[in-house]
Amino acid sequence: KVSILGFAFKKDTGDVRETPSMFVVRDLLLERANIHIFDPQVKREDMFAEMDYTCGVNATNTPHMENSITTATDAYSACDGAHALAILTEWDEFKTLDYEKIYASMMKPAFIFDGRNILDHDKLREIGFEVHAIGKPDPLAFDDL
Repeated sequence: KVSILGFAFKKDTGDVRETPSMFVVRDLLLERANIHIFDPQVKREDMFAEMDYTCGVNATNTPHMENSITTATDAYSACDGAHALAILTEWDEFKTLDYEKIYASMMKPAFIFDGRNILDHDKLREIGFEVHAIGKPDPLAFDDL
C-alpha cells in the first residue's frame, strides 16, 4: 500500500490539470500498487478524468484501476497500513499532521517521500521514518553532510 497526500496541482485548489501527482499515480498503477489518496479538495471523478485526458489511463485500458485506487476521507486513514507515504501537494495541513501517529499505523520500515520539501526531515527520522526528499541527499548515506 502506498499513501499519496495531495493530488491537486498546488495547495488551496482542486485544480488537477496536468498535476505531477497523476504521473506518480500512473506509474504506481503500472506496478500494480494499492494506492490510497487523500486530497482535501480533489474529487475522485476529477482525478480519474484528468488521468484519462492527460495520461490516457482509464478503466478500459487499466482494468484494475478502480480497485487499485482508494480515495481516503482523511490523511490518517490514507496512511493506515501503508508501506510508503508520498507528499505530492504542499497543503499546509500536511505540515501539522501527527507523524508519530502515522508512523505507528504504518508498516515497517516506513518510508516518506517529501515531494514538496515541506516537512521536518530530521524530526521524521527521529520518529523512525526513512525519509527521501526531492533535491536533498540522505544524510545517513554520507558522512560529510
